[in-house]
Amino acid sequence: QVQLVESGGGLVQAGGSLRLSCAPSGRTLLRYDMGWFRQAPGKEREFVAVITWSGGSTKHADSVKGRFTISRDNAKNTLFLQMNSLKPEDTAVYYCAAGTTSYISGYYNYWGQGTQVTVSS
Repeated sequence: QVQLVESGGGLVQAGGSLRLSCAPSGRTLLRYDMGWFRQAPGKEREFVAVITWSGGSTKHADSVKGRFTISRDNAKNTLFLQMNSLKPEDTAVYYCAAGTTSYISGYYNYWGQGTQVTVSS
């Protein structure tokens, strides 16, 4: 069982930046492909970005491409999501997940509890 803990969310003005982190509790993230998803009120959870276990391959949703960057530091056992040029429509609870590089949330085995990101206009 992998328990994931996100951090780094908060309130930021449009155009600002945040960096989210995700670390496991009691287990290494090595060898796990990882992803970030987000869910806004009244909407379904949507794909944001994925990264392979080695960090050698990443994909980002079109809505965040060029603004968000997924990365990982396996030595520090941590997954990151650097978010720049934030927009009000980026407001959501952000979740990290482990187990695959699928765009479909249902294929992931492990999830964090989520961290709130709020972007004010």
